Amino acid sequence: MSRTIELALDGLSCGHCVKRVKESLEQRPDVESAEVTIEKALVTGSASADDLIATVKQAGYGAALSHPKTEPLTESTNPSEAPTAVFCELPAADVDDDSQQLLIGGMSCASCVTRVQNALQRVPGVSQARVNLAERTALVTGSAPASALVKSVEDAGYSAEAIENDAERRERQQQTARAAIARFRWQAILALAVGIPVMIWGMMGDNMMLSADNHAAWLGIGLLTLFVMIIAGGHFYRSAWKSLLNRSATMDTLVALGTGAAWLYSIAVNLWPQLFPAAARHLYYEASTMIIGLINLGHMLEARARARSSSALERLLDLTPPTARIVTDDGERVVPLAEVGVGMTLRLATGDRVPVDGDIIQGDAWFDEAMLTGEPVPQQKGVDQPIHAGTTVQDGSVLFRASRTGSHTTLARIIRLVRQAQSSKPEIGQLADRISAVFVPVVVLIALVAAAVWYFLGPAPQAAYALAVATTVLIIACPCALGLATPMSIISGVGRAAEFGVLVRDADALERASALDTLVFDKTGTLTEGKPQVTAVETAGGVDAAQALRLAAALEQGSSHPLARAIREKAADATLAQVDDFRTLRGLGVSGNAEGHALLLGNRALLMEQGIDCASLEARIEAHAAQGATPVLLAVDGQAAALFAVRDPLRADSVAALERLHGEGYRLVMLTGDNPTTAAAIAKEAGIDEVIAGVLPDGKADAIKSLQKQGHYVAMVGDGINDAPALAQAEVGIAMGGGSDVAIETAAITLMRHSLAGVADALAISRATLRNMKQNLFGAFIYNAFGIPIAAGILWPLTGTLLNPVVAGAAMALSSITVVSNANRLLRFTPKA
Repeated sequence: MSRTIELALDGLSCGHCVKRVKESLEQRPDVESAEVTIEKALVTGSASADDLIATVKQAGYGAALSHPKTEPLTESTNPSEAPTAVFCELPAADVDDDSQQLLIGGMSCASCVTRVQNALQRVPGVSQARVNLAERTALVTGSAPASALVKSVEDAGYSAEAIENDAERRERQQQTARAAIARFRWQAILALAVGIPVMIWGMMGDNMMLSADNHAAWLGIGLLTLFVMIIAGGHFYRSAWKSLLNRSATMDTLVALGTGAAWLYSIAVNLWPQLFPAAARHLYYEASTMIIGLINLGHMLEARARARSSSALERLLDLTPPTARIVTDDGERVVPLAEVGVGMTLRLATGDRVPVDGDIIQGDAWFDEAMLTGEPVPQQKGVDQPIHAGTTVQDGSVLFRASRTGSHTTLARIIRLVRQAQSSKPEIGQLADRISAVFVPVVVLIALVAAAVWYFLGPAPQAAYALAVATTVLIIACPCALGLATPMSIISGVGRAAEFGVLVRDADALERASALDTLVFDKTGTLTEGKPQVTAVETAGGVDAAQALRLAAALEQGSSHPLARAIREKAADATLAQVDDFRTLRGLGVSGNAEGHALLLGNRALLMEQGIDCASLEARIEAHAAQGATPVLLAVDGQAAALFAVRDPLRADSVAALERLHGEGYRLVMLTGDNPTTAAAIAKEAGIDEVIAGVLPDGKADAIKSLQKQGHYVAMVGDGINDAPALAQAEVGIAMGGGSDVAIETAAITLMRHSLAGVADALAISRATLRNMKQNLFGAFIYNAFGIPIAAGILWPLTGTLLNPVVAGAAMALSSITVVSNANRLLRFTPKA
């Protein structure tokens, strides 16, 4: 017997997540249908709750039984009538209220990321853990307590600290970064100050060969080198020991093995030279100190570059002022921002930065919203208009009432979304993680095999050559660049997108957006202004225009539809009668009784369904539709009485933005519920390639599916509410938002400014970010692909030379710096207008 089970979902953050869970559930043979939103799933079928929960978890998300009691469906029940996902009913609360931030200490490569992430995901109550090597942070979603998370990280061999808010996180990260840079600086200076003179003396004196004349001197250098290794490189050895205890290996394992082996070989030659042939009495003290010095120097430069990569997010954090000027019955006073509450009245003057979200209650002013929306032109705002924290009063003075404070402001939620996106990983980045999980053990094996080959088959002195080859392989193969390649590009790309008013939900959205070929646009409010106007009133059957307007406006009193508002505004001065028996006819129009008349108001299909002859208005319907207006028909007492031509003009920048998208090779489609003739006229004016018209909201997702079946990779651009099914079905949902709650919480990408130019910017930044990511990964893979064979001695037969371990250390440090510097180029990326 079929039944409907409701599951509470966790870890979903966008329409793509919803689509993934829905597909996973519906692939089960014991599931008939699944309706999924970000917060819950209604599943109809014979599957047990435990099986459904397991399926959701296999898809990468969390789930729990929401209502233990479920009701069987009778045979006559249609599963498709189960409650559907309605995104406009989502609560305004943030989707990540159950997430926690951790600062992680001790991570050095992609292998560390895998270990920490696995440790966190094993904690009961954790639904998702995202570990970011570039920022040394973890974003954990679920119900697990912070103490359990910290303990799991510490048990894995790393340090962790729970962070309550962004301000605290920022302060601690800055402190940690400054301390790390200072520590790496003096450690690099100390190691290089000892290593360089030793290297020069050895090269100019006796070429690092031990003899009876310099035995005591080299022994003293060996002890000095050991001291430097402990002081300047102790963190490598401590980390390697922790990894050994946890039965794993990291970059620090490779450094510790390479430098440790070089020093142990050297000290053995120094103490017992008689055990080694004369030709094998090479010393590598300088290699140990130089490698440690160069790697620390690389870490210092990398830390500086990583600090720059977060500059976009830090600028967003700087937008909130520390204080606010509140107005009370006792006058005005300046208070700390934390004391501002909802409902308080605040004053703003020229130059002030808005401290919290609110609505203007007195005055008007020009607001610079560039950092929030990417819109460079200041906006004039007056009474009853909303303002947002982080924007600046360019000119004027206003009083406003606080509506959202603290973590609930639009700016605070944007910052959380940016941070969440920067912590995410696209599929291409997960490939690097899978490789890094086995990378270090494989490198150690390669080093041992190479050393064995040189020892048994190489020229004399075999032991010296074997040690040099093994040390060089271990040092050059450190997977730092591999671990930084993806997160550095994501941090820079997502941060740069935020500066252009483009909010990215996760890194997957960037990857998918870079591969799109078809863009589908909703018409009303997306291509057009979203503010329709009645441009003409045509009457028939003896009804005058004033009476027709009055009756139509009366019928539309209770509707919030844009066409209804246009008719009410046209009849603004009329006295409207009370309407009885009002009904909304889905996809057709409305009906009711007013002033003793039976009224119908809607499209031609409504009148035809009711058997009302529209012949008297037919020619005028076609004429207005051909000009891009939407004909709205009024029937009075079963007779066609009037036609209202309602036109929603294109946005001022729509044509230019669409031309830009055309030039970039995208196929443009308009998806609308409007009639085909009107839609075709608008599409021709806008330069749209294809029109899909007359589609009800329920059919928009099917239209997207149809395009996907044709082989297209589709983005849906809409308002994030009425277009929710289509946004979820498309590979990428792009919400034209202006920062509305629903848009921010449901779309994969949200545009903070209501302009199609933002779509072009978002796609350009997505392509640039993925291109940068591929460059980094390619560079990291090529570095190891060529570096390891060269270090193993593959060039020896051709050139008769081996790679020096010191050169390998410098190359390893340079690879990380190169990856970080390349990612930072995104911070200067500007989409071409």
